[in-house]
Amino acid sequence: MTEAASSSLLTFPCDFPVKVIGRKEPEFESTVLEIFRRHVPELPADAVSTRDSGGGKFTALTVTVTATSQQQLDDLYRELSRAPAVLMAL
Repeated sequence: MTEAASSSLLTFPCDFPVKVIGRKEPEFESTVLEIFRRHVPELPADAVSTRDSGGGKFTALTVTVTATSQQQLDDLYRELSRAPAVLMAL
């Protein structure tokens, strides 16, 4: 898919859920939310939901942001992908 075609799939601003998965460790949620706040400073507290895996080893955060541009989302995903605590960002 070309960049022009992919950019037309979303109309900004829009609510956009991002799921981030990592090991269930005390600093995981705070690390992830710190990254989100760098890209979405006005992130409300109710934008975050958490769910632990059945075995309890992993946790998933779903953060719904009001995305203002494709560049904002790209930058957010890039930083999440570089974070050692993050196993996967969807």
